Amino acid sequence: MDLEIFAPAKVLEWNLVHEGGTLKLNQSWKVKSFTKGLELFKIVVDVAEAEGHHPYLQLVGWNNVTIEICTHAVAGHIPPPPPPPPCTHAENDFILAAKINGLDVQHLLGWKPAD
Repeated sequence: MDLEIFAPAKVLEWNLVHEGGTLKLNQSWKVKSFTKGLELFKIVVDVAEAEGHHPYLQLVGWNNVTIEICTHAVAGHIPPPPPPPPCTHAENDFILAAKINGLDVQHLLGWKPAD
C-alpha cells in the first residue's frame, strides 16, 4: 500500500458518515453545468475503474454532484439502487477518495457547498 496516497490528510474534505451500521465516505460539489457534472463523472469513473472500485455517483438537479464511497460486503452482487448494498469501511475507500481529490477538475466546478 502506498502510505503517501492513504494519508488521512489527503481525504480531509470527505465526510465519514455512519449510516445504518455502515461507514461511508462522501463529498459533494457544485458544478458549473449539467454537462460539466457528467464530465466530472467520466473522469472519476476512469480512476475508479482503474482501482477496481465503483462509487455511487449522483447528479441532482443540474449542478449538485455527490460521490459516495464504500466497499461492498457482498462480492459479485450489485443490486439496483436504491437501497445501496451493505458496505464495509476499507482502506481502498480512502485511497480512491485521495485519488479523486488529486484530479484536475477545477474547470468543472462552480463552488463547493458548505457542510
